[in-house]
Amino acid sequence: MNLAVRDIRHHLGRFLVTALGLGLLLGVVLSMIGIYRGLVADALALVRAPGTDVWVVETGTRGPFAEGSRIPGDTRESIARLAGVTETGALSFQALEATHGERKLRLQVVGYELGRLGGPTEIVSGRDIARSRFELVADAKTGLVLGERIMLGNDTFTVVGTTRGAVASGGDPVVWMTLRDSQELQFRLAPAPARREAARGTTASGTPDTINAVVARISANVPAESVVDAARRWKHLAAMTQAEQETILTRSVVEKARQQIGLFTTVLLVVSTVIIALIIYTMTMDKIREIATLKLIGAPDRRIVGLIVQQALALGTIGFTLGATLIVSVKDNFPRRVVMQPEDVAALALVVVVVCLVASGLGVRLALRVDPAKALGG
Repeated sequence: MNLAVRDIRHHLGRFLVTALGLGLLLGVVLSMIGIYRGLVADALALVRAPGTDVWVVETGTRGPFAEGSRIPGDTRESIARLAGVTETGALSFQALEATHGERKLRLQVVGYELGRLGGPTEIVSGRDIARSRFELVADAKTGLVLGERIMLGNDTFTVVGTTRGAVASGGDPVVWMTLRDSQELQFRLAPAPARREAARGTTASGTPDTINAVVARISANVPAESVVDAARRWKHLAAMTQAEQETILTRSVVEKARQQIGLFTTVLLVVSTVIIALIIYTMTMDKIREIATLKLIGAPDRRIVGLIVQQALALGTIGFTLGATLIVSVKDNFPRRVVMQPEDVAALALVVVVVCLVASGLGVRLALRVDPAKALGG
């Protein structure tokens, strides 16, 4: 006879409601882990999209995602001549807010050269940009559809293709356009400011040939570090490998979010431990007479300890299952990406088991101190 199962059946309604409440709390813990994984995935999505080996940016900066970088457009040609470089591309990045119909759109605009590195990699519908002006490829998260027209700056662009899952580190969906269009959008002044600057004699004619980064793909038998060193030594530019760029993003751009989510997750786990301990203690208090009776008839202490520990584990297991099921079913409705990795779920399940064992200690201590004589009391 399993005493824990019989006791749970006797108080089934209260036990399930308690497990549901605990499941909601553990679901929040699991969602925090998924949100952090989503932050990292979003931060790395754009930097991994070009499939490059080396990033070249302005001297003294750490790349276009961590801080501002502006270099001349002809930098691409000088990087292309370095030994070991097989492909290059000039890129520009700009975050902007546009009004489309009755809604506001926060976008990450990427400008690239047609036929070179840096364009959209996986177009799920439509086609890639074919014309040199006024076409764009948009991620599905923008809500834009094929053939739709949107005004960015002073120009109207037509959506010719869509992607899925392309977002910036801040969660803004990405749109791609030609480098010339992006330079016009980023550097061209509006008419009124242009007239003002012209009156001051400080405005050059046309749009400056300025970019934010050069990306390069390296031959398989050439180490990327050698190209990085050559760009730094001979071109007097800042350069980093793909791995270094990813490290900058994960340890700089999303570091504060990681610390915040980690602290919040720790607090929730501590709260979960306290709640389980109090629940098990209360359940043990309700069974004082039954425990005393077991002691009076000679039941060993391990049977009583097993009763408490099994109930704690059952509470944690059912609560974790309910919470994980809930989060997995609704994670796609979150405003930011939530990434649920099997190893994270398994690790949290192991933590919940440890938490249940620790939390049952209070109830076990109370049960072992029960006097068998209480079974005979009035």
